[in-house]
Amino acid sequence: QVQLVESGGGLVQAGGSLRLSCAGSGRTFSRYSMGWFRQAPGKEREFVAAISWRGGSTYYADYADSVKGRFTISRDNAKNTVYLQMNSLKPEDTATYYCAATARVMVGSQNDYDYWGQGTQVTVSS
Repeated sequence: QVQLVESGGGLVQAGGSLRLSCAGSGRTFSRYSMGWFRQAPGKEREFVAAISWRGGSTYYADYADSVKGRFTISRDNAKNTVYLQMNSLKPEDTATYYCAATARVMVGSQNDYDYWGQGTQVTVSS
């Protein structure tokens, strides 16, 4: 069982930056693939970024096209924490951001994530 707690959301002007954190529990945190998703009002939850475990200390990062070049996902396994650095924020980035974890080797969609945080709100003003 993994518990996830997000933090770092808030209100920021367009062009600004925020860093989201997701603190997880569990002794095998380093073996979990972690993802960030977001859901805007009236819209479906969508993929933002993921950092997937590939064995040993190898991880692979992937991003939605809408955030490539602006967002960076990273993790600190010693702290059981995954981060989402968000730069050059746009009003369309406004959403509730969720952290998710999975122990699956192959991850095809958000349905493959087994554990979810409660979400943190990000609001970008124009």
